Amino acid sequence: MIFAQIIMLLIKLIQAYSVILVIYALLSWFPGAYESTLGKWIIKLVEPYLRLFDRLNLHIGSLGFSVFAGVIVLNIIARLLTSLLNGVLY
Repeated sequence: MIFAQIIMLLIKLIQAYSVILVIYALLSWFPGAYESTLGKWIIKLVEPYLRLFDRLNLHIGSLGFSVFAGVIVLNIIARLLTSLLNGVLY
C-alpha cells in the first residue's frame, strides 16, 4: 500500500507541476510578469525542465512550444504511473 501511495503522490506532483508550466506560459502574455516575485519563483522551478526541450528547437517563428511538449511528456508519465498503479491495486 505504501507503493500505491507513493505513486499517487507522484501523480499529484506531476499534475501540480503541469499547472505551474501553464502559469509560466500565461505569464508571457503580461509585460513584466517574469520580473515579479511570483514570476522569478516560477522561472526557477520551470527553466531547468524546459531546457531539455529547448534542445529540440520547438520554435515556429517567435512561438515556442517547449511548454506544450513538457506538459505532454508529464501527462504521458502520469498515465504510465496510473496504469502501473492500476496493475498493483487490481
